[in-house]
Amino acid sequence: MELLPRGPAEFGSAPYWERFFRQRGQRPFEWYGAFPELCPVLRKYVRPRDKVLVVGCGNSELSEQMYDTGMCEDIVNIDISNAVIRQMQERSGNKRPKMSYLLMDVLQMDFPDAHFQVVLDKGTLDAILTDEEEATLAKVDKMFAEISRVLQVGGRYLCVSLAQAHVLKKAVEYFSQEGWVVRVHQVASSGDKQQFVLPIFVYVMTKFRKIPGSAPQILEICPEEQDKPMRVESAERLVAAVKDRQHYALLCSQLSKTPCGEQLSLDLCDKESGRPRYTLHVVDSPSVKPSRDNHFAIFIIPQGRETEWLFGTEEGRRQLAASASFRRLVTVALHREQHYEGMAGIQAELSGKVMELAPPGLPARQQVPFLSVGGDIGVRTVWHRDTSPLSGEYVVEDVKGDGTCYFRRLIFLCNRNVVQSEARLLAPVPLPGQKKRRKDKKKPSPIEPPAAIDKSYLCCEHHKAMVAGLCLLSGPDPLPGTPLAVLVVGLGGGSLPLFIHDYFSQARVAVVEIDPSMLEVATCWFGFFQGDRMRVHISDGLDYVAKLAAEAPAQYDVVMFDVDSKDLTVGMSCPPPAFVEKPFLQKVKTILKPEGVFVLNLVCRDARLKESVLATLRDVFPLLYVRRIEGEVNEILFCQPSLEGRRDPAELGACARALEGALQQSGRPWDSSYALADMLQAVKIL
Repeated sequence: MELLPRGPAEFGSAPYWERFFRQRGQRPFEWYGAFPELCPVLRKYVRPRDKVLVVGCGNSELSEQMYDTGMCEDIVNIDISNAVIRQMQERSGNKRPKMSYLLMDVLQMDFPDAHFQVVLDKGTLDAILTDEEEATLAKVDKMFAEISRVLQVGGRYLCVSLAQAHVLKKAVEYFSQEGWVVRVHQVASSGDKQQFVLPIFVYVMTKFRKIPGSAPQILEICPEEQDKPMRVESAERLVAAVKDRQHYALLCSQLSKTPCGEQLSLDLCDKESGRPRYTLHVVDSPSVKPSRDNHFAIFIIPQGRETEWLFGTEEGRRQLAASASFRRLVTVALHREQHYEGMAGIQAELSGKVMELAPPGLPARQQVPFLSVGGDIGVRTVWHRDTSPLSGEYVVEDVKGDGTCYFRRLIFLCNRNVVQSEARLLAPVPLPGQKKRRKDKKKPSPIEPPAAIDKSYLCCEHHKAMVAGLCLLSGPDPLPGTPLAVLVVGLGGGSLPLFIHDYFSQARVAVVEIDPSMLEVATCWFGFFQGDRMRVHISDGLDYVAKLAAEAPAQYDVVMFDVDSKDLTVGMSCPPPAFVEKPFLQKVKTILKPEGVFVLNLVCRDARLKESVLATLRDVFPLLYVRRIEGEVNEILFCQPSLEGRRDPAELGACARALEGALQQSGRPWDSSYALADMLQAVKIL
C-alpha cells in the first residue's frame, strides 16, 4: 500500500517515482499494455532503422522486447528516477549495446532538435495529466513542445494510454492545431478480462510542417477489429468514438460476470460509413433451467419484421427468449440502409463480436447457434426515400412477412421502429401471352416482390377496430348501402379511407391531411385515389374542424382521428395533444350528427396523461367505449354525443356480426381475420 501516491499530483513528481522504484525493486512494472498486444500497432509505425526515444521508461520490459524481437535497436530510454535508470542499466548490461538509459526529464530534454524518428510514451502522459488544473496543463504543454522539438518532420509520437476524455482531448487538440495528423488505434485485447477491463489505445501523432492559415485537421480512429482508419470531423467526435468503445468494454465485462436484470441494447456500426448496421438486444432468462447446450444463442430478426411485437418490444423479446429456452439470447435487427450477404455472411461478420457478450459459465469452445424464422434473413426492398418538411425523412419499402406474403410499408425515420402505414401486396398476375416459369428454371430473385396493392385487406388491427365501430350507427339494419358522411383526419397510406370507400358503397369520405407529401406517397405507392365519393383536403386538421364547426355543424355521421404526433418528447404519439383538448373536442362534437360516432386512435404510454385525456373525453361525450388492441399500445375510443344509443358489449357484438355478414355479401373479397364481432365484444364502457 505504501507504493500508492498520496494524491494524483504525485504521479508527476520525481521523489515519488524514486521512492516507488526503490521499494518495488527489480520486478518489472507494466502499467498496462503487454508487448504482444502492442506489437501489431507498434510495427506499423516503428522501422528497424529508426532512432527511438522512450520517455518515462520506468522498469518496463517494452524497450527490451522491441530490441530483442528486432523491431528496432537504436533506442534511448529516459526517466526522472535515478533508481530506475541504474536498475535498467544493470539489467541490460552489455546484452543490448545499441540501447541506452539516461536520467532526464521529458519536460526539459538535452537532445538536439529533430534528433528522433519516433517518440514512444507508455503511460507517461496519463501519469502527468491527472487533472485539468492550470499548472498541470502548462506542464503538459511543455512536454508536448519538447517532444515536437526532438522529432523530425515525418516522425511519430506514439502514446499508449487509457484515453481518459480530458487526456485524449488535450493531445488531439494540441497536435492537430500544430498541423499534425492524429490517429487513434484501439489495441486488440488479449482476452484476459480479469486482468484489465478498460481498453488500451495508442495515439499516433505524425509531425508535419505547420502550414500558415487554417489547414484542415486530419483526425482518424482505428477500431481493434479493422486496419483501415475511419476519418472523423472533430476532436469532440473522436473523443466520443473512444468513449463508445470504453463503454462497450465495460458492458462486456459486466455481462461476462453476472446476468443482466434489464434488457441491454447496443448498435454495431458499419466500418465504412459509421452508420448503425446491427441493433442488438441482450435478453437473459434466469428461469430457464441450465443445461450444457442452452447457455447462449443469437437470433437474427428477418428484415422488415423488427417492428413486430415479438421482436420490437421488451416483453416480446422476453417471451421469445423463454420459448427458445436459452439462458441468454441476443436478438439482432438488421438496418435498412445496409446490404447483407445472407445468413452465412452475417454469422461470419458477427461471430467474434457477439462472443464478447457471452454469459458467465459458458463452456470453453461451446458452439453458439444462430437462429432465425425459417432460417433466412428476410427480404427488404426500399423503393422510395424522401424528406418532407413536415414529416421528416421517410421510406417506402416492401418486406416479406411470415409465409409468402409481401407487405408495403411507410416508415418515418424519426421513429423507425413504428410502421406508419402498411398494405398487403397481391401476387403477380402473368401478362397475356406470358408463359409461366418452369419449375426447373432458376427461381425468381427474392428482391422482386409483387407490386399491386390488395385494397381489400386491412393490415393494422386498430383499423379493423375503427371499421367495426361503424356498427354503432347501424341499429337493426346493416350499413353497407346506407348513405354515410365520413371524415378521416390523417391519411398515411390511405388504407382506412380506401376500405370505407370501397366497402360502404354509399359513403362519401373526406380526408384531411396536413402533409402534401403523404398524399403523393399514398397515391404513388399505396393505390390511393380520389373520386366523386373521396376527396382529400390538404389542411391542418385543427383548422379544418374548427372551420366546419363554425360554418356547417352536424353534417358527419362518423369522424375518425388516425393522426400521429411529431413531438417525440410527449408520452402520447397519437394524436397530437391539441387534438384532445376540450375546446377542440367540443368542435368535433359540433360537426357530428346527434346519432353519430367519433372514433379516436389513442397511443399513450404516459398513464397520467392518458387518464387526463379520458377524463376530457368523458366531459364532452356522454357515451364512451374503449377497445384495447392486444399486444399494442393502441386503444380505440368510440365516443357518442348522446346516451340514447348505449348498448352493452353483447349487443354491440350482435350489431358487428350483422355488419360483417352484410360486408361479406357485398361481393368484395373478405378476410376472416377481420372478426368485427370479436372486436366489439371486447369493448368496455367508460
